[in-house]
Amino acid sequence: MSGFILLGFSVGRPSELLLAFLFFVIYVGALGGNSIILCIVLSDSRLRTPMYFFLGNFSILDIFFTSVTSPQLIWSLLSGDKSISFAGCMAQTYFYFFLGTVEFLLLTSMSYDRYAAICNPLQYHAIMSSQVCIQMVLGCWLGGFFSVLIPIIMISRLSYCKSNVINHFFCDSGPLLNLSCSDTHLIELMDFVLSSVVILCSSVLTLVSYICIITAIMRISTTTGRAKVFNTCATHLTMISVTSGVSIFMYVTPSQKKTLDVRKIPALLTTIVCPFLNPFVFTLKNDLVKEVIRDMVKKSTKLTDDPFWGGCEKKGQNKKGVHEEM
Repeated sequence: MSGFILLGFSVGRPSELLLAFLFFVIYVGALGGNSIILCIVLSDSRLRTPMYFFLGNFSILDIFFTSVTSPQLIWSLLSGDKSISFAGCMAQTYFYFFLGTVEFLLLTSMSYDRYAAICNPLQYHAIMSSQVCIQMVLGCWLGGFFSVLIPIIMISRLSYCKSNVINHFFCDSGPLLNLSCSDTHLIELMDFVLSSVVILCSSVLTLVSYICIITAIMRISTTTGRAKVFNTCATHLTMISVTSGVSIFMYVTPSQKKTLDVRKIPALLTTIVCPFLNPFVFTLKNDLVKEVIRDMVKKSTKLTDDPFWGGCEKKGQNKKGVHEEM
């Protein structure tokens, strides 16, 4: 089969144009918001800590992850052309699961970083050294890269003879397996095992970390201190709860073919909405990030009040007055 048709959302043409505009705004907002987070993490020395190192990598991941599906979806809604080549479909499937696996591994690493910071504050810098942080991030990306490679290769070698219409807005593994006339039981089993290992192990490790964190928080004597420490963890806990819940519903099932009709909205949430909301959630919940952004805004506005710029402006006005006199 040379290509597929992405069915997408069964709505009328005016609704498709409205959705295209909405998704375009969300996509641009996701790119802009994550780019801002990445820039301030790289530019301000106050944010050169393990926590913000992981946050910067998470912003990069969000930019890549939403770009796997959003441009194709927006284009198909605008143009009405819902076709995608076979190679493009396989590439989209691979990068979707590759980056999705990296997301879970990275969220688990972020939970361990919070555990080390709150439960072992005196040894935190020794535990989370720059070398350890780099190794953890590289492990996340390499783990995601290799873990989904074999299943996607097996999916690309299946025979697709039932139809070329995929009941989804991107090339998900479940709809692809549903179109194959080959025996897909082994691939479904591999998908189930890999999804279970990645998602459930990540969720369990994060849960254990947060049980230790909450225990340490409850030992803090002051209410203000407890609230401040918990506030730094609330965003991360919310993110992994939403991501884990949606992914368990979508992929930790013995047969993905049974949930095809109800997977579009959860997939839309994880691929488009969450990457858009994450930068704003981090900004609203993190006092230091808000302080850095305020300082950057103040610094940019003070440029117009700088003596150099003011002097240039006065010189321009003097020259204008001399010309008028002449």
